[in-house]
Amino acid sequence: MTTPSRWLIALLFCFGIGGALLSSRILAATTLLIAIAGMVIGYRKILYNNGWDKPKELRLLHFAFWFFVLVSTASWALEGFSYEGGKTLGTHARFILLWPLLLAFTYARIGATTVFVGTALLSVSTLALLMAALISGSGSVEQLLNGRFGGGINPISFGNIALLGGMITLTGGIYFLHIQRQLTGFLLLFLGAATLAVAMLSQTRSNLVALPVLLLLLMPLLGKRLRIVLAIAIPVILAGALISNDRMADSIRNLVQNHNPDLGIAIRFEVWGQAWQMFSENPLTGAGLGGYSRGIEAAVASGQAPEVLLQCCTGHAHSDFFNVAATSGISGILSWALLLLIPLALFGRHLFSTHKPSAHLAVTGTMISAGYFLFGLTEATFNRTLFLTFYLLSISGVAAALVHELSASCTGRRSVKVSATIITKNEEHHIADCLQSARLVADEIIVLDSGSTDRTVEIAKQYADIVEVTDWPGFGVQKQRALEKATGDWVLSLDADERITPELGREINHRLAAPDADAYKLPWAVTIYGARLDFGRSGRAPLRLFRREGVSFSDALVHERILIPKGRKTRTLRGRLTHYTHRDFGHSLEKSAKYAWLGSLEKHRRGKKNRTMIYPTVRGVLTFIQVYFIRFGFLDGAVGYLTAVTYAQVTFNKYAGLWTLHRKDS
Repeated sequence: MTTPSRWLIALLFCFGIGGALLSSRILAATTLLIAIAGMVIGYRKILYNNGWDKPKELRLLHFAFWFFVLVSTASWALEGFSYEGGKTLGTHARFILLWPLLLAFTYARIGATTVFVGTALLSVSTLALLMAALISGSGSVEQLLNGRFGGGINPISFGNIALLGGMITLTGGIYFLHIQRQLTGFLLLFLGAATLAVAMLSQTRSNLVALPVLLLLLMPLLGKRLRIVLAIAIPVILAGALISNDRMADSIRNLVQNHNPDLGIAIRFEVWGQAWQMFSENPLTGAGLGGYSRGIEAAVASGQAPEVLLQCCTGHAHSDFFNVAATSGISGILSWALLLLIPLALFGRHLFSTHKPSAHLAVTGTMISAGYFLFGLTEATFNRTLFLTFYLLSISGVAAALVHELSASCTGRRSVKVSATIITKNEEHHIADCLQSARLVADEIIVLDSGSTDRTVEIAKQYADIVEVTDWPGFGVQKQRALEKATGDWVLSLDADERITPELGREINHRLAAPDADAYKLPWAVTIYGARLDFGRSGRAPLRLFRREGVSFSDALVHERILIPKGRKTRTLRGRLTHYTHRDFGHSLEKSAKYAWLGSLEKHRRGKKNRTMIYPTVRGVLTFIQVYFIRFGFLDGAVGYLTAVTYAQVTFNKYAGLWTLHRKDS
């Protein structure tokens, strides 16, 4: 595949997003074509052969989408493979295309410009629909807006997606203004504002809930004065939208005068009540993908629900939350939550990025996820093909673009001096690679050895500026000794089995060119038994880089802490710190036993006590649950399981050791 294929993928993305409201078939066809391209890229290992390392963020995103499909499949199987459930699963199954889409977009190197061109085309198509309908004489403007132009697209889907398109186009306008492309920026601002007007005049009531939230998400992109202006403008805009929304005005008037909601709202309350009843009866599994329809029909037949539900509400519960609760139970609620929360977490952490393309893409992705959450309060968005496919294509495109822009953003060059400190003992297999990688960012390298009996010191002298041999007082004191020898403005504290990757090196040099914090955490990429672990405790980000002044290490024998003065900012970098924690399983057992016993001694030294063996057992089990399930360790496969068991064993041994020390004292 060549450069033209990259352009083709980018064009298909723009065409798919831009044509989503013209026809759902355009969106579906372009999504499928891009996914096929991604499958070819994956099959031929084009990205992997070029050194692409699957980003942790994209792996988490992949899990969220696949988990949703998995839960839906299980619900369909448990109910007996009904025809109705099969149709719903057919819609949900589109989410399995996420990874091929991510591969295609990563290969195409789409960035912020491609994303905002696509959404600008969506705004253009929305306005074109209105103009075409007016020219054809299909009715008055009010009739056209209320009927969403009378096309084949669900009216609610039209209003919601038009709102998202308008907001993202506004975001694109701000982006182009920030990069000094004034004409393009003002054009997109006009298109976005016009599309927002169409979306709000379309009488889609859920837009009134989403609009102020989406407008607030523009705040990180604006200066202080414009933030104040926006804060004042939001209630004014919302008031205008309420006044112009006849459906909402009628609903409020009816509620105030008659103390009853209008028919549409009353039906939703009735449906939600029925859905909650189904969940209450089967909280673990729900009624099945097709069980909701059968439940509504049975409720109407028995007189427990009005017949009007048969005309409008047998397909879904008009709410993502109630729908997944009724059909898939607790696991369905969890899958829906992850489908929204993982993208929110991915995009949300970059909302205030100083890199303009990344910040604008982060706002865009957050808008999509937040918008779907708000739309899903009163509509089953993931049961509608157009809604679901738009979410799939837009989230995958924005996520891949964000990762690309973040990788391309590290171009700064630092002027401050960096000292790297490493403590060693018998690390001849690691020390050369560690010190060579440290040179990517360090002007000064200091090695303190505590009596190695192999070639560690000899090798270290070939790369380090200072190499000294000392006694062994414990991890904390030894690292403090190394810190006191550093002369750099910043200090990078490494272990001998860690490596600075080229990507992390570029990011460190870029950040230190204009630091936005006083200390940085470096996310681990633990490599063990031939696999890289991204999750569990292996996915932690230890503090490794900090301003030297005022910083010290605790005096702990093991698991020492870096003591940062109060008031200083700490941030987490995106690049990975490779950690070769164990040479083999035997080394793992040896190292785990050593750290467990040192942990026992440290707790005993601090006066901690353990009087029962129940506590070590419970702590071990809780550690496994935390590492393997809560921290997604299962995504690391068999090695992730073995690592979780190892951590649990270390925890058990640590507190069991404390128990033996307590018995010895008594």
